[in-house]
Amino acid sequence: MNPTLARKTWRTLEPVHGMIYFVPEAGERYEKIGLKGNRMGYFASRAAAMGPVPAEVVIATFFNFSPDLVRRAIPAAWELARTSEILESRLEAADAALRRGLGAELLESKGLREAADLARTAAEAASTMPQGRPLFAAHASLAWPDEPHLVLWHAQTLLREYRGDGHIASLLEAELDPVEALITHAAAGEVDVRFLRPSRAWTDEAWAAGIDRLRSRGLIEPGDSEIGFTEAGAELRQRVEDHTDLLSTAAYAAIGEDGCNRLRELGRPVSVAVVNGGLLNVDPSRFAEDA
Repeated sequence: MNPTLARKTWRTLEPVHGMIYFVPEAGERYEKIGLKGNRMGYFASRAAAMGPVPAEVVIATFFNFSPDLVRRAIPAAWELARTSEILESRLEAADAALRRGLGAELLESKGLREAADLARTAAEAASTMPQGRPLFAAHASLAWPDEPHLVLWHAQTLLREYRGDGHIASLLEAELDPVEALITHAAAGEVDVRFLRPSRAWTDEAWAAGIDRLRSRGLIEPGDSEIGFTEAGAELRQRVEDHTDLLSTAAYAAIGEDGCNRLRELGRPVSVAVVNGGLLNVDPSRFAEDA
């Protein structure tokens, strides 16, 4: 199984999963059951599959968020709503948002059903190998929905968490702590630092200290303006990404390279509809201090 193809397959379908963190349907349903603010809704809805765990478990499994930010939401969320209610609300939100974004024709298409079957095959293969992937394992224990668009959403959720747990292992192997991991992510140019910093809520002092640690290792160029890799830093980040790709291949091997190419072909119009439908629009105010 080609690790690069595994990454491309995950990335092609990622909007189908990722939209759940941005659509208004989610916030509305979390608020209805008593959760307060976007932050609490995010942490509680993604962690609920693990049960009413303490903040330390969420800090460990989510990895790159400020512990103080997590502790403002967890365990308070479990006192406001049962984890079963939160999971039900999340699925309802995914259903409503995808129905809004995809439209009846795409929802009822043979292509979406085939994509859902392929993604489920890969996700179920991953579910036989949960060792060392706690957040993935929790989601893999949940019951499968029935409708094809929700099967596709749940499958992509599992594949995303499977890859995510592997990515954390790769970061730890590279001796990158949560702040350093975010800084190298920003230096790679994939995500704007203006999004990364407020969304993870690290203080200016913690961020500056992380940059200093990376510079002391010769991974970040000196200077006070843009964050830039040294050659060693770029090589380290690439090793992390390559190792993450490698650790994700076992899931996609179940459908093979032909299956991956077919899943990408079928999944692309679904992801395009999610993006064009505005399901991934990010409102900067959701990262406000009170959220």
